[in-house]
Amino acid sequence: MAIHSTAIVADDAIIAPDVEIGAYAVIGPGVSIGAGSRVGPHAVIEGPTRIGRENNIFQFASIGAAPQDLKYRGEPTRLEIGDRNVFRENCTINRGTTKDRGVTVIGDDNLFMTGAHVGHDSIIGSKCVFANYATLGGHAQVGDWVHMGGFAGIHQFCKVGAHAFIANNTAVTRDVPPYVMAVGRPAEPHSVNAEGLKRRGFTPEQIRNLREAYKTLYRSGLKLSEAMEELAQRALTQPELVPLVEFLRDVSPRRERVGIVR
Repeated sequence: MAIHSTAIVADDAIIAPDVEIGAYAVIGPGVSIGAGSRVGPHAVIEGPTRIGRENNIFQFASIGAAPQDLKYRGEPTRLEIGDRNVFRENCTINRGTTKDRGVTVIGDDNLFMTGAHVGHDSIIGSKCVFANYATLGGHAQVGDWVHMGGFAGIHQFCKVGAHAFIANNTAVTRDVPPYVMAVGRPAEPHSVNAEGLKRRGFTPEQIRNLREAYKTLYRSGLKLSEAMEELAQRALTQPELVPLVEFLRDVSPRRERVGIVR
């Protein structure tokens, strides 16, 4: 374990033997950090927070701080972080609240660039990229492989499906289905995230099927219920459409309030 002499580490913090902790970093009570991780100088990690293996937390990041919620009264809530994530300078990641699930969850292999913010009770999948100052409000949900451009924002309670692309400076105020590229303030559907899908190994036929599904959803003039029925039938032989159909079938009270970009 390489802990700089000026770092402050709580007595009950659980730190794997090979973790590096830089100068003037602060590791608070209730924090655990997995093997192969690195905490840069002046970074602050508050608990209860569990950090997995091989995470890289750069200088001046704030991980696990109390939620920015006026209703929060110091209740014990949590932050759970998976493996191999990168948190660049000035990232801010907040714990959950008792008004929701009580925990903020981040998966594996995500990149949070400078100044990115994850609000309380958010759930983030794996292999996402959040460019500089991308911001998630509280209770947001983000699927796997989502890319957010610089200064993009996701409003509280909104959900973004897997493989979606949120362009720079975009303001997401309604849910964004899987595979969709959203652009503008407020966000509007632009196209299928075809370039991203190519990079992840989707075949030309699968991408073509998703383009046709996008046209059905956004260009056919069908009502949403009619488009969903059509896509559900296609998904029986085009499994790449299944995540899209399942996303659209969400009829939770939250979805009724928010709706999808359309």
